[in-house]
Amino acid sequence: MRHRNAGRKLGRTSAHRRAMLRNMVTSLLEHERIETTDAKAKELRRVAERMITLGKRGGLHARRQALRVVRSREVAAKLFEELAERYRERPGGYTRVLKLRTRVGDAAPLSMIELVDRSGAPAPAAAPAAKAAAAGRKAKPAEKPKTEKPKAEKSKAGTGEAKERKAPRAKAEKPAKPKTGEAKPAPKAKSRKGT
Repeated sequence: MRHRNAGRKLGRTSAHRRAMLRNMVTSLLEHERIETTDAKAKELRRVAERMITLGKRGGLHARRQALRVVRSREVAAKLFEELAERYRERPGGYTRVLKLRTRVGDAAPLSMIELVDRSGAPAPAAAPAAKAAAAGRKAKPAEKPKTEKPKAEKSKAGTGEAKERKAPRAKAEKPAKPKTGEAKPAPKAKSRKGT
């Protein structure tokens, strides 16, 4: 039974796992969006949400607790000033995990974890569909711009115009087989691999 075995080991020792999560949460808070594997993103979400909660709490003790995890004083300052103010009214759920693709080398599922309500973030693409669903109607798919294809001139058989035909492909010439009694060409020397 796996009762009370919360968290993922991620194939690392506890010290390596803790160091990796500290690095990742620092990067996430600094850049507000990072790409990683699904399992790491889901594990990182727990740590990042705790850090933002500490930032919202403010105070010296919360700052010291956050500095035990966050590796940069500049990122900690951003956490306690900018991010704490941004998420002041939000009661949790500060991050979002979006599944992206599988990695080419090992087929690991990749995800992007980002802070919700990021500064300078474009509006999500799913917003029109969500608004339409809330209104009880079907969302219209985005229309693709139509490009006109040039029309090829067709030749008419009755007008006497000749159709252009492709030239036949030139066949590669094969060396003529020697007739009996003629000398055969010397065979090519074979190279040995590994010598």
